[in-house]
Amino acid sequence: MKTQKKLTPEQKWEKATLANNFIFYKVMRDHPNACQHLLEILLKIKIEKMEIHNEEVIEIENGAKGIRLDVYVKDTGRVFDIELQVANTEELPERARYYASLMALDSLKSGEIYSELCDSHVVFICMSDIFHNNLPVSTFENICIEDGITKLNDRDYKHFFIAPTCAKMFEDEEVKSFFEFLISNRAKNKYTNDLKNYVTDAKLNMNYKRQFMEWERQRAYDFKTGYNSGRAEGIIAGRKDGLKVGKKQGLEEGKKEGLLEGKKQGLLEGTFTVARNAIALNLPAEKISKITGLPIEQIQELIEQQ
Repeated sequence: MKTQKKLTPEQKWEKATLANNFIFYKVMRDHPNACQHLLEILLKIKIEKMEIHNEEVIEIENGAKGIRLDVYVKDTGRVFDIELQVANTEELPERARYYASLMALDSLKSGEIYSELCDSHVVFICMSDIFHNNLPVSTFENICIEDGITKLNDRDYKHFFIAPTCAKMFEDEEVKSFFEFLISNRAKNKYTNDLKNYVTDAKLNMNYKRQFMEWERQRAYDFKTGYNSGRAEGIIAGRKDGLKVGKKQGLEEGKKEGLLEGKKQGLLEGTFTVARNAIALNLPAEKISKITGLPIEQIQELIEQQ
């Protein structure tokens, strides 16, 4: 099977569409109206006051892990984070939980009471079905396990939109068109046409291109560093495992060979016992050799030892 040639950063830039994390981030931040419209059609809400957070990173004190949110949006009494997730990293639910908790910390000013916390919406747009439930969208909020009805009403929501399923099954045509565009890069209405133009503008921006190249190089470096580190650890672990397995296999093989050797020795000793008993009965050497299969020379030696 032919191995697929790796694309250079330049080729990746040329092929990039809105489904590229970097392009998605730039388009949504540069065009707040497009971002607002996307949130409104996805969540079926009306945003009163749109404010895209100026800071890309929310830092937490005491050495805790900070986060860079793709698109962090504030509204009156609500905060939103939109994340485009190309690969299933197997930890999106935990990431959604962490993002929501840090957004809550960011939205509550010192001295404010907890009831003044903003409604929190973490939106993941996923390119694969991470829950394998064949639903276009899975929305989560905290509900009582015991009765399955009572809501905690903490106003904390996580939304997972599965792009391929949304493009096929979503009932709202505008939402469906957005996901079709995200997957195929084919615009069907005014909104997706606007998005396509915004993508083109972003790719003509030489500063963005330079940032993308640096981002790709850093990703490649991080991957290579991680790969080499992981490979070195794997070799060490593999050697240890290999020694364990080798010792176990050696022990098993040794037992087998020892058993066979023991059987051979036992048979030989039994043959010599038969030969000695025959010599004690004064049977001729030729006859003893036929009975035992031992050479006549060995029979003669045994006779001399008697």
